[in-house]
Amino acid sequence: MPSWSEIAKERGIRYFLISFVDLFGTMRAKIVPSSAIDGVAKAGAGFAGFAAWFDMTPADPDVLVIPELDTLIQLPWKPEVGWVTGDLFMGGKPVDQNPRQVLKRMIAATPSGHELKTGVECEYFLISPSGDAISDPADRQAKPCYDQQALMRRYDVVAEICDAMVALGWKPYQNDHEDANGQFEMNWEYDNCLRTADKHAFFKYMVKSIAEKHGLRATFMPKPFANLTGNGCHTHVSLWKGNDNVFEDGKDELGLSPQAYHFIGGVMHSADALCAITNPTVNSYKRINAPVTLSGATWSPNTVTYAGNNRTHMIRIPDAGRFEFRLADGAANPYLLQAALLAAGLDGMANKRDPGRRLDINMYTDGHEAAGARKLPLNLLDALRALEKSDVLSRALGAQTLASYIKLKHEDWNAYSRHLTDWERQTTLDC
Repeated sequence: MPSWSEIAKERGIRYFLISFVDLFGTMRAKIVPSSAIDGVAKAGAGFAGFAAWFDMTPADPDVLVIPELDTLIQLPWKPEVGWVTGDLFMGGKPVDQNPRQVLKRMIAATPSGHELKTGVECEYFLISPSGDAISDPADRQAKPCYDQQALMRRYDVVAEICDAMVALGWKPYQNDHEDANGQFEMNWEYDNCLRTADKHAFFKYMVKSIAEKHGLRATFMPKPFANLTGNGCHTHVSLWKGNDNVFEDGKDELGLSPQAYHFIGGVMHSADALCAITNPTVNSYKRINAPVTLSGATWSPNTVTYAGNNRTHMIRIPDAGRFEFRLADGAANPYLLQAALLAAGLDGMANKRDPGRRLDINMYTDGHEAAGARKLPLNLLDALRALEKSDVLSRALGAQTLASYIKLKHEDWNAYSRHLTDWERQTTLDC
């Protein structure tokens, strides 16, 4: 097997970005010259964990990133740089709270021979560098979804991102202007959940970088504009054993097996707690509990329900053998999203959880008819409290890991709570 430096010489790589994603989903990295990569790859690239979003202190030793060669991606827009990620170690032991290792533990806990395969739909806005407006002032239709003119005005950015995915072998298959002005979505082929998470993490970095190259800014913020549809991260889910899709059953009306329905039942059972992971910011709850947008619909759920090919529910079944989880948003940690979904779904299968009756109604207009359906949390604090009570996710993801995540997220909520808003002053000064 060739060494890292031999691969660098063969591919013309001058520098390596040794990267990882912390608990809040922020990508961190060091840049290493190819002349030093063999030593760094063996010993690890060192980071102060407290300086990132980890539950650590300044007194803790270095966190070491041991890169994995099969994650190597040459930056399509700067091929002299190779991006790589891997696992984290501290004091010779794995860092349990590292999101990528959390996902690996969940994959190891999957029944023998089974593999979760997923695809993500990462919506994003192209905005002005200052962040206060969309980048295209001519993009102002009330219903801008699939608008060809607006799509083609951003052709250079979209095409460069898609060309990069083609070059990387991701098999992209469609790109579109989404439901909000200035919003776009790009789809590529599904993969095993770890590879999907790695690609998801890199995709966000790539989109932001290519947007900056064109003098723009890209954001995956769940709800950057109050009157426009937010950024979702819809996740398509199937479970495989070898070449067989365990979720597919031709005898079922919607083409799903009993195992698939139990998996869905598990996701619904843990939905309140899942929110704290799949919708991890204060802003997330401006998307899933939003009033009607300029386009006429939020395209996001607010109730724990499922249906067939109906986008007004938390879970949609568009085709045989898979379901779409529509709750997650653009702020979701790529690794924790997959790990939490897998944890909830495996619990559903193990306990044969029943998702209940399918609801074939428009939840935006007739949601009041969904008797007994649970509402999703109204804010991050409610979601964190639900996560604290979740034995399912605590056992699966690790009690200490979850405690660290919850601790940091409570600090995030408390920082928000200390913030004085213009709305408070406008409505309370004269009380």
